[in-house]
Amino acid sequence: MKLTLDRNTFDLEKATIAQALEERARLSPDKVFMTHLPDGRRYTYQDIDRQTAALGAGLLDLGVRAGAHVAVLMENCPEQLISIWGISRGGMVAVPLNSASKGRLLSYFLGNSDSEAIVIEAHLLPRFLEVADELPAIRHVIVASNCRPGATAAGHDAVAGQDPRCHEFRAVLQRGASQRAALPAPRFDELAMLMFTSGTTGPSKAIMFSHAQFIYWGTDVAIHHEYTEDDVAYVYLPLFHGNALLGATMGSFMANASIALAHRFSARGFWEDVKRSGATVFNSVGAVTNFLWSLPRSEADRDHRVRRCHMAPVPKFAAEFEARYGVSILSAFGLTDYCLGTAYNTQSRRDKLGSTGLPRQNVEIRVVDEYDRDMPPGQPGEIVLRNQCPWAASLGYYKAPEATLESRRNLWFHTGDRGVFDADGYLWYTDRLKDSIRRRGENISAFEVEEVIRTHPAVADVAVYPVRSEHSEDEVGATLRLKEGQDWSPEEIIEHCNRNLAYFMVPRYLDVIDEMPMTLSQKIEKYRLKARMEQDLSKVWDRDESGLCLDR
Repeated sequence: MKLTLDRNTFDLEKATIAQALEERARLSPDKVFMTHLPDGRRYTYQDIDRQTAALGAGLLDLGVRAGAHVAVLMENCPEQLISIWGISRGGMVAVPLNSASKGRLLSYFLGNSDSEAIVIEAHLLPRFLEVADELPAIRHVIVASNCRPGATAAGHDAVAGQDPRCHEFRAVLQRGASQRAALPAPRFDELAMLMFTSGTTGPSKAIMFSHAQFIYWGTDVAIHHEYTEDDVAYVYLPLFHGNALLGATMGSFMANASIALAHRFSARGFWEDVKRSGATVFNSVGAVTNFLWSLPRSEADRDHRVRRCHMAPVPKFAAEFEARYGVSILSAFGLTDYCLGTAYNTQSRRDKLGSTGLPRQNVEIRVVDEYDRDMPPGQPGEIVLRNQCPWAASLGYYKAPEATLESRRNLWFHTGDRGVFDADGYLWYTDRLKDSIRRRGENISAFEVEEVIRTHPAVADVAVYPVRSEHSEDEVGATLRLKEGQDWSPEEIIEHCNRNLAYFMVPRYLDVIDEMPMTLSQKIEKYRLKARMEQDLSKVWDRDESGLCLDR
């Protein structure tokens, strides 16, 4: 498949995951595509082609129907990527879920996505079993054991062989290994994946990806982020997020390059992993960038093969970071909800370092006011996008036609982000309009945290918002209005959150107020609560100061 987004030469009919995998296996069968750093397992392009086909065929043979939605609850490991691609390859729809999901949040994700099966890492199986009775539609549970060193299989032995829904991952692969010919041939316009947003002004929504968008996204990254077949991308961000899956992994795949897959980010082990993997490129999010910058300087800071680092956002010390580590910083603006919008790469003007770059090929971008009128250069407004290529943008939000229509009002996708064009056409990101919180690379829905806290019997109302932290990103703050006469403690609220939310969503700061400040339309004025808390954090309850540890 040609690495181009020119609609006149891009072969849309071949833009499916199956055909892309088959082509890569034919062109570079013995080239290593993925190295799993925790245990050294290596997968060639041919290995990936065979195993994804085997998984897809094995799921069909189990009775999972073509078109069914299949969730994937795993941490970074080869089986996770094989599952996501294999499900889509089998004519089903992959639904990668945040591996920290549990309780009410996990139940919501599985129910809202209409998942009929789940591929799950063995040590996460107890989380599913806790909510399984609420999810009768899930008829098949494929359990993957020994995906990485040190992972336990808690709860797996008690279920294996007793619950007819449960099947071993490797057994499913073996089951489908000889049935590749039975695989369907999905079309480019068919649904391949649902990926949940963080949620902004409501519950997380599932973004619908066609096969073609999967391929377009990877091709776009390969071109604009300058991937070549000699690149090795260090992938440590979670594969259930767009940054790692759509960006680093799909970009490497479409460039015939390689990835080195780590379990998760480790400030102490980051550069060691980068060096031993021979990585030439990696992506970085805000908190990671700050951790790397704060490491003690060393004569070995340039002792690596990395030449490009994609950052979002670009920090104020970007030029110093480039000089210290010997890398070129790249950046971009885009949303998993729709498409990639701009790109800043090594061909961009160096005096524009810090911007998100220029509009990508075949993508229109405007900065508008609240009535969708264009703002002049130098004046900030909401960033809106429009992709000119059919099937290159998302299909909208699953089971949310109103939200889909609202996001695309006046025929433009409204990002909910503010930015400004300079006189030379470079886009600079300024801030978020959306009610979301970004913490350590995770986007958190304030709405979802509020919904869980409201279920505590002592809470009458709650507002959740970002609070400034020492790492330049957000911490989660919550202001509570309590019911009269109810006993409560901060520890009880946190434990309630920890049972029902991913650990990174659990508030750090808690404040209590008698009455919420309200607008005339009866909306809580969160900016007032945020200002009240940030005025003196020593006066509010701090989970870190209390020493309370979260269960991950």
